[in-house]
Amino acid sequence: MKVNFSGNCIYKSKLLKSGLELAANNGSLFAAGTSLALSTVVRPVSIFATPKTDKENKKLACAKSIASATVGFGLMVGATLPITRNIEKINKNPKKYLKQSTINALKENSKPLASSKGYQFATQLFKLGIGAVAAVPKALITCALIPPIMYGLLSKKPTSETDNKTSIKQNNIQSCKNNITFTGKSNVGKIAKGISKVLDTKSVQDFANKYKDTNYPMHIAALTDGVATTTFIVQTKNNKKIEEKRKNTLCYNAGISTGLSIASSYVVDKALDKPTEKFIDRFREVNKNSPKLEKYVEGIKIAKPALIMGMIYYGVIPFISTYVAEKLGKNSIDKSKCS
Repeated sequence: MKVNFSGNCIYKSKLLKSGLELAANNGSLFAAGTSLALSTVVRPVSIFATPKTDKENKKLACAKSIASATVGFGLMVGATLPITRNIEKINKNPKKYLKQSTINALKENSKPLASSKGYQFATQLFKLGIGAVAAVPKALITCALIPPIMYGLLSKKPTSETDNKTSIKQNNIQSCKNNITFTGKSNVGKIAKGISKVLDTKSVQDFANKYKDTNYPMHIAALTDGVATTTFIVQTKNNKKIEEKRKNTLCYNAGISTGLSIASSYVVDKALDKPTEKFIDRFREVNKNSPKLEKYVEGIKIAKPALIMGMIYYGVIPFISTYVAEKLGKNSIDKSKCS
């Protein structure tokens, strides 16, 4: 039996298109979902495959990874949906929300406003920027969740005193979650008007038109990771629930992972520029009659850095950072004993 296989299947894939549309509409949630999937499978495998490292430090690194991705996804679901929902309202009826001067400034002559690079850049500042804003609370909650996850999921029995502290910490986390409120449907119109006011600002329009052709998805992703990691390291140093002798290793691991991930991601991203452009050209050709074509293309550009950073951070880097952090952590302990 002869099986016909078309090389265009990937370009016509409904799953691919759904993913690209999600990336275009909600890049932060797409990145958080990618992180969640990779952190719960790929990263633990990579960490536990690292040779000559302490088993408990491996567990701690895995707990941090699971906590970070879970919290990040939860925060992004709550924080980004109101933003994306309101931007879609503006996309569908820009004249209702934006000044004509704003539409003229951000619109490209041959394209609808929603497909114009300047407008896409300006709205992605909201969609992707929410990830950077949420990086600090994400890091704080991640640090607090590490001991419960390590003790609960990774089979390390805490003492009764630790049980009490863990319970208190979990109550504090729940209290924080209860105090965090995200805007619901009742304020949808208000958010759209607020976003429109920002877009109507000439300085925002000038900024968008100036940097619309830059690699802003990668820049925002790198900024978000940097802020989150810095906050996490500071919070870890002050976390009394994590053993002192393991704090340095955990901090080194987080810092090395993020630093190597950002640096190598820029290199890989640049190397994939031409293949990505070829993919986009072919994708345009195959889907030229699709009304959502420009949305899919925007999604490709947003998904690219998220997937690159995700695979590097959760697949490649842990093997290196876990080993190096182990050595640096031991050296710092040895020095403290000698002093």
